[in-house]
Amino acid sequence: MSDSLTYADAGVDIDKANKLVSTISEIAKQTTRSGVIGEIGGFGGLFSLNLANLDRPVLVSSTDGVGTKLKIAFMLDKHDTVGIDLVAMCVNDIIVQGAKPLFFLDYLSMGKLDSEQVAEIIKGIGEGCRQANCALLGGETAEMPGFYQDNEYDMAGFAVGIVDNSKIIDGTEVRVGHRLIGIASSGLHSNGYSLVRKICFDRLKLKIDDYVPDLGQTIGEALLTPTKIYVDPLLSIMKDLPVHGLAHITGGGIEDNILRIIPQACHISIQGEIWDVPPIFSFLQQAGNVSDAEMRRTFNNGIGMIAVVPAEATDDVLQRLDAMNEKAYLIGEIMECKDSSQRITWE
Repeated sequence: MSDSLTYADAGVDIDKANKLVSTISEIAKQTTRSGVIGEIGGFGGLFSLNLANLDRPVLVSSTDGVGTKLKIAFMLDKHDTVGIDLVAMCVNDIIVQGAKPLFFLDYLSMGKLDSEQVAEIIKGIGEGCRQANCALLGGETAEMPGFYQDNEYDMAGFAVGIVDNSKIIDGTEVRVGHRLIGIASSGLHSNGYSLVRKICFDRLKLKIDDYVPDLGQTIGEALLTPTKIYVDPLLSIMKDLPVHGLAHITGGGIEDNILRIIPQACHISIQGEIWDVPPIFSFLQQAGNVSDAEMRRTFNNGIGMIAVVPAEATDDVLQRLDAMNEKAYLIGEIMECKDSSQRITWE
């Protein structure tokens, strides 16, 4: 008679997963905010909505991942920052609608559960939630033996925010004469990493811990820089200054993302030499012989968020951002569209 098999024999350790819940719960407690009911560990996360100051409340949701930037974390065996990226990619998409993030959930899957590794990942998620002032309300950690390579994992995030219907930002108020204010990125954020890895590791044959003088740090450190979270500065601006459009600059670069919020009757003129471009972009462009057009459609090139504001509000918005130590630049203007086949020009 064959031996009796257990789930652990198949590679899934339920006891280890249960022990991990207490570690995750402690991190989640550090992100708690008004509205959270109970603690992590139930079948669902509970959140009570405070609708006192909202006439017509609208929930705004977003989901995203970190993409192949995770490969850099695997190569460095450093896992405490990709959670920030995960939160950032979701909450930055929520804030552009004018919504305040409320809570966040994550999904994490791996071949074999490594408690220390998971704790580091969740620590990063907790830090991202803290920066966004949203609660880590729950999540799922799935052990899937035979599905992933050793020491590798994948992750997805889910965020929910709220905004009053009258304050939704959707670009419909954008008019000719409005200005574009670009807010600096922290670097690559979480886009274009398939091209990045091809340039750095296939073409240049770099090792992950190689020091790159042009960057002033190792290539691994440069590539793992966390995505910037724009919730606080944008909420501050939107509180009492007019913002009629917001674009989170992710895959597709400035062109694809800004077009999503600009009316068809408008043309966008962008001053491409206005802002300080972080050295990682020029390094990649030169090393990969990447054209300007390809750089613009793949990377954020130093601008992670764009606000579209009335001309008369430009100085106030720039001053407010400067007071919050945010690098921001007047990078363009909304003009009348005379040729629908060319809606953006770079000056």
